[in-house]
Amino acid sequence: MKKRLSFLLFVCAMFILASCSDTEYQYFSIATASTGGTYYPIGVGMGNLWTEQLIDQGIRATGQSSAGSVENIDLLLKGEAQLAILQGLIGDQAFNGTGIYEGRSYEGLRSITFLWPNVEHFVLQNNQIETGTIADIEGKSFSVGPQASGTEQSTLAIMRGMGLTTADISPEYLGYDDTISAMRDGRLNGGSLPAGVPVTAITDMYASGVRADVLDVTDEQLESINELSNVFFRYEIPAGTYPRKEEDIYTIAQSNFLATDKGLDEDIIYLLTKTLYENLEFMYEVHSSAREMSLETALDGVSVPLHPGAYRYYEEQGVDIPDELLPPELQE
Repeated sequence: MKKRLSFLLFVCAMFILASCSDTEYQYFSIATASTGGTYYPIGVGMGNLWTEQLIDQGIRATGQSSAGSVENIDLLLKGEAQLAILQGLIGDQAFNGTGIYEGRSYEGLRSITFLWPNVEHFVLQNNQIETGTIADIEGKSFSVGPQASGTEQSTLAIMRGMGLTTADISPEYLGYDDTISAMRDGRLNGGSLPAGVPVTAITDMYASGVRADVLDVTDEQLESINELSNVFFRYEIPAGTYPRKEEDIYTIAQSNFLATDKGLDEDIIYLLTKTLYENLEFMYEVHSSAREMSLETALDGVSVPLHPGAYRYYEEQGVDIPDELLPPELQE
């Protein structure tokens, strides 16, 4: 009898343990970019935050590396990522069916929040610098970013505004770390590394003694660039941001934002948005660029309509929401 009772207790215990391990989780993949920039650590940080805070509600999230914004759009469309960090330029083009998305707009694309300014860093070896501005990349071997990345598209947009194409440079298609490594080895003159300040790969460039510098963008160049792609604004990187860089850098930036598909559940996106904003101190420790985030800046530079879940949260918080960001679903 005792043996039978012990066996029954053992079976019950195993059943309970099995039940506990059968928790059904919802997994959220956050598409970012290459590991040397800012997208990746911030995406990983958001994933860690949501998993830590919401695992008891069955939510697990993780950041995944990618080629950047262009691939991230594809990942959203295919359902291979549920969330993605996008450049303002790429998100705007995708939603409106312009630029590289001419005739194939992603009408289901929705925004969640502004994240931080995507600051342009055009770097060039010192012995190749003439004017000290981005015009100096002409005739040089220059990485425009990985193929199908937001870096590539924003770099090409800036070049077009300067009257340049890839025919005017010797183009390479490298990630951030590989760009700096190739410059260190003397195999590459320079490259484009847009990201939040400070960019890890550029900190490494200065700290490790690579003889190179970040190029300035003049007001005239900014005006010319915005004649074709009106999403850029002036941005100054203070002296001392990077090792051994004792002068301000006068460059330009665009907004980065968190995006999703309109098909994701409204309550889930509301919960993710709410959790993010109630734990900003966590994000501030992930990367200094995240310090740009606040309810006051939540919609800065965002041109893609909000997801209904994010809209609901901002409405509750009294955020002033422009008409163009109202979810189309709520207007039908």
